[in-house]
Amino acid sequence: MIFKVYYQPNNFQSPERENTHSLYLDAQDLPAARLAVESNTDYNVEHIEQLSEKALAYEQQGPDFKLTEF
Repeated sequence: MIFKVYYQPNNFQSPERENTHSLYLDAQDLPAARLAVESNTDYNVEHIEQLSEKALAYEQQGPDFKLTEF
């Protein structure tokens, strides 16, 4: 399953919409996706959503789409 992870670049500041970034991750389930991000980065994870087939097709059209591998 492909997940879209919304995060802040660090854990030291309060979340701000302007600093929210996203990455795409292939994981077995939502807990595995969260564990992968939290284990391999210092990101402050805000939200993780599982992408449906249609949502994934839409996201893949964007120039910033790239699956993150840890």
